[in-house]
Amino acid sequence: MASRERVLLIGGGLTTARAAESIREAGFDGEVVVLAEERRLPYERPPLSKGYLTGADAASVIYPHDAAWYRDHDVDVRRGVRATAIDPSAHTVSTSGPDAAGEPLRYDRLLLATGSSPRRFAGPGAGLREVHTLRRLPDSTRLRTALRAGDRRVVVVGGGWIGLEAAAAAREYGNEVTVLVRGEVPLASAIGPELGAMFQRMHEEHGVTVRTGAAVSALTGEQGRVGGVVLGTGEELPADLVLFGIGATPNVELAASAGLTVDDGIVTDAAFRTSADDVYAAGDVANSFNPRLGHWLRVEHWANALNGGHLAGRAIAGETVVYDDIPYFFTDQYDLGMEYSGYGELAAGAELVVRGDLAARECIAFWLAGGRVVAGMNINVWDVNETVQRLIRSERIVSREELADPGVPLDALAGDVA
Repeated sequence: MASRERVLLIGGGLTTARAAESIREAGFDGEVVVLAEERRLPYERPPLSKGYLTGADAASVIYPHDAAWYRDHDVDVRRGVRATAIDPSAHTVSTSGPDAAGEPLRYDRLLLATGSSPRRFAGPGAGLREVHTLRRLPDSTRLRTALRAGDRRVVVVGGGWIGLEAAAAAREYGNEVTVLVRGEVPLASAIGPELGAMFQRMHEEHGVTVRTGAAVSALTGEQGRVGGVVLGTGEELPADLVLFGIGATPNVELAASAGLTVDDGIVTDAAFRTSADDVYAAGDVANSFNPRLGHWLRVEHWANALNGGHLAGRAIAGETVVYDDIPYFFTDQYDLGMEYSGYGELAAGAELVVRGDLAARECIAFWLAGGRVVAGMNINVWDVNETVQRLIRSERIVSREELADPGVPLDALAGDVA
């Protein structure tokens, strides 16, 4: 009797969960096996720096599916199993871990969704206690436990989304918080200096000290515990806890050792196919060809895991797909909620047009290049993001006056109404 076809999904994140879901939705009736290195079901990460970190959400919110869902959909999740090697010619994966199979696992099709790892401080004092990064559930649990006591001196190194979200959580727990930013303003590379300055003002209004142009040269401490952060100028800031939010690097080691093409991630086409037959990659480890831009693009945000994982599963199940979703991310900090859609590289140097009150943090910001909207961000204004995405995708020529005028419906600018 011939064996069933087998799909292996390597990774324990949202990409894997969504891929398993869409593979079954597409009617694939072979084996679906998930190899999750952590001893838990696949989970998503945004709550780790948002609701779970602040204590507003229980850990259960991070799981797209519970154990019953995987059982009911005949998806075999092998927790605590690490993929150690891929043999593309033999179509096998070697594994390690307490529950790993003794022999290499055969696959007919394989998805690599190995994600990213946080960049770590490599200078003196890096191994001291209470020096944190934030990527996995245990990271968030440890950080939440440390922060919720309050009255601690917290230094956040990095002015990106993770750093600022964690700074907001730390401040809401009643800690003294300092954010160190290498550039002139937080988030400048993501949303530009004007909007980055808005986020800086918001944090300062909540009592956070933001230090720009700041580089860390060392950490100091006593009895193995961090006690200070030394800046490049020689100044030392007292610290009971230090969080490094200085970016992430894609986990490409497994792919590279198997001979797959790797360049700032695992290189794929617009259907998630890698350079090896029957091997796909998705999520923030994948550097996928973007038809709109005409080149490869690696996206680290939640929506890429959500939508890319879904479409990758469809591709693995045999459907013809083209991944051209507009990048999207969101943040929640204090009383601010924000959604961003668009292409950062096209927004760089584009004209910023604001509809609403930026000072009050209730507005929609647009980036206009060549008369076309290439990115949009709604701040405490809701139910408009889908329209903003349609406006970007339409490539319609619009004027800055129309964009800035609240009396001109966004639907009309997107071409949805006459």
